[in-house]
Amino acid sequence: MNKLPIIGFTIGDINSIAPEVVIKTLSDLRICEYCTPVIYSSPKVIGFWKKIIGNNDFFVNIIKNTDQVNTKKINLIPCWEEEVEIKIGEANEIGGKYAFKSLEAATKDLKEGKLDGIVTAPLNKNLVNSELLPFKGHTEYLAHELNNHNFLMFLISEELKVGLVTGHVPIKDVAAKLTSELILKKIKLMNESLKNDFNCSKPRIAVLGLNPHAGDNGLIGSEEKNIIIPAIESAQAANIAVFGPYPSDGFFGSKQYEKFDGVLAMYHDQGLIPFKYFAFSDGVNYTAGLNIVRTSPDHGTAYDIAGKNKADESSFRNALYLALDIIARRTDNKVLKANPLAFQQLKRERFRMDF
Repeated sequence: MNKLPIIGFTIGDINSIAPEVVIKTLSDLRICEYCTPVIYSSPKVIGFWKKIIGNNDFFVNIIKNTDQVNTKKINLIPCWEEEVEIKIGEANEIGGKYAFKSLEAATKDLKEGKLDGIVTAPLNKNLVNSELLPFKGHTEYLAHELNNHNFLMFLISEELKVGLVTGHVPIKDVAAKLTSELILKKIKLMNESLKNDFNCSKPRIAVLGLNPHAGDNGLIGSEEKNIIIPAIESAQAANIAVFGPYPSDGFFGSKQYEKFDGVLAMYHDQGLIPFKYFAFSDGVNYTAGLNIVRTSPDHGTAYDIAGKNKADESSFRNALYLALDIIARRTDNKVLKANPLAFQQLKRERFRMDF
């Protein structure tokens, strides 16, 4: 009989809404029917935040390592012992330092096979990044630590699935980063993820252009003709149902995205702006292509509402649900399949009823 997967939860920036969405998501112990949660943080941080948001009934089982997990409780592995001053809503170095301590500890256990998946709470990249520790984001960090640079940043919601060719790259550098080989690689990653992680037998993929009007036949840039179209043709020759390049404004404005299982954008905001329009509060960031399952809410630290008990945990909960759905598909876990969370069918109103 399959056991329940052990899922690690990073605490994120302790000055932000991150601890709040973690606590709210894990407050109902029915979660333990589907997984064994392990938070990587400090008991004092959890104690502080549960009082701030008025959730004094939230308790954690403190353990030294994953061998000690209690499958009926929310577990916590302390990542530091020292006192930490929490300044609610303030973006400071303390928030960055301890967000990384949590991520580092969870990643270590993930690499050692002690976790079946990881859900990462939001942090501030600028506060983690330094000369000694270059940090562009969770996605890039995990890819580096797992020595797997063939990955796809994949944004998931009921309405839309959007992958990115380039991620956290300045706009001025995007065109220089694009190659037919890179785009083809991302198309293949999306195709495989849609098949294996989302149970889509024959995925249809749309590829967006880089320039206005998708280059207008070379009048407004040559990237479509010289780079993007050759990549699409190579993918089609490999029997992948991929189409484009489409001008992104008309593509989303005319709802063409409804005809496709996945959309590949050339750069961050090209994909994230329409995605967040549809799924700002409940979308999920999934790192496809890795040999582990990592998901994250599709929102940031929201310092402006930190400590006000206004943070919506829907996206974080969705991230957990999606992680479990993917684990079930990858491993044929009969326990999960017998009690499907059915992320794809769940709607925000149902989350409110169920939890």
